[in-house]
Amino acid sequence: MDNFKYLEVTLNEDNNNQIDLQERIKNTHKTYFVLQKFFKNKNLGKKLKLRLKNTIIDKTLTYASETWTLTKRDRKQLNIFERQVYRRILGPVYDSKKKKNWGILTNKEIYASVRKTYYNRDDKVK
Repeated sequence: MDNFKYLEVTLNEDNNNQIDLQERIKNTHKTYFVLQKFFKNKNLGKKLKLRLKNTIIDKTLTYASETWTLTKRDRKQLNIFERQVYRRILGPVYDSKKKKNWGILTNKEIYASVRKTYYNRDDKVK
């Protein structure tokens, strides 16, 4: 038997969690899209949306993660997924300095915005 599922965790004899991680990211995408009407609601503040992300999305993604052995590739996939969700929550931004079109936030801007919005900290981007 190569892979088997126990308590919603895919296990194998090599202790390779790549299959489980991919499946978790896929299931978390589904969870996000079920909650999408809340994340797109203009009447809800960003702080509440970030709390929803932290309480529902993150818990769905990291259930039983204490058994994972993460490689650099796994961490990169998790970081990419997290930034995708943050970009959807924070939305596009207008470039007021250049007076140009709308754009997306850079990775540093995403984390600075999350710190400022969720934690009420105005750390400068390094």
